[in-house]
Amino acid sequence: MSGLFNAFVDMFDTATIASIVAGASALLFATMGETISEKAGVINLSVDGSMMLAALAGFVVAFETDTVWLGFPAAAAVGVAVALLIAFANIKLSLNQVAVGFVLFALCTELSRFLGNGYVGRPPVGVPAWGIPGLKSIPFLGPVMFDHNVVVYLAYLTVIATYLFMYRTRRGLELQGIGERPEAAHSRGIAVNKMRYLYTALGGALIGIGGAAFSLDVKLGWADRPTRNLGWIVLAIVIFGGWHPLRAAFGVLLFGALQAYAIKLVPEFPSLSQVLPSIPFPAMILVLVIVNWKALLKWLDRYPFLRAILRSDPPTAIGTRFEIN
Repeated sequence: MSGLFNAFVDMFDTATIASIVAGASALLFATMGETISEKAGVINLSVDGSMMLAALAGFVVAFETDTVWLGFPAAAAVGVAVALLIAFANIKLSLNQVAVGFVLFALCTELSRFLGNGYVGRPPVGVPAWGIPGLKSIPFLGPVMFDHNVVVYLAYLTVIATYLFMYRTRRGLELQGIGERPEAAHSRGIAVNKMRYLYTALGGALIGIGGAAFSLDVKLGWADRPTRNLGWIVLAIVIFGGWHPLRAAFGVLLFGALQAYAIKLVPEFPSLSQVLPSIPFPAMILVLVIVNWKALLKWLDRYPFLRAILRSDPPTAIGTRFEIN
């Protein structure tokens, strides 16, 4: 028990918290992207494979050009292409979003493995560190928030920008409208399907950037399926976060904390060294089940303030096709 307690206490030291924040950047980008897409009514189930193929594209372009910053637009382009395929299949071909997304997940996963064989073990090209002068010297807050690199800071800004756009702008309200009541949005002159293409592409771009952030910053280099299962965690976090950017960002940090705690437990339980790093994945699913437990939801209905914090219903028209009569 002392080992468990000591590992828990170590979770609150500055270096550990800073590492959790730094490692969250890839998932923050991808989670914001999926939140935007699903708010518009399109489920991008290909996230895991899309992130993986984007991570490869970002690494390959950065490696071949020796310019790390070119890797991010390349990865974004991959994310956009995959996302638009899902939107096109649903809007124009009347195919099921979930089925198409799952097929693209499998395709992107196998493509990344096949195309990435020649780049396994190649010297990584990484984003240079850039602590913000002055701010990084603030006790505790400085090393935790302001002693990272541009990618991490952009991840913060993406979360803030997503929240402000969704809830503080007219366009953001329109985005919510096409995911909640597309018929009503259409009657107000909003081009529902056109906007769904736009926001699905934007979401895909952020998912692609998340993949590049992983191979060029979080875990440098390319290995076989480096982002394996993280895309599924993104989908779970979006639901856990109630399709709200700030709550989803909290979910990302919670997952990062679970990962850090599991790693710290390895020296205490060396016989479980292969098992412990996997614990955060079922743990996040367990949290998701608890948050959506019917008895808990019924209890929350008695307390509107807590309900607003802990519960959100999915967009009404999510996963559906909108036809203009």
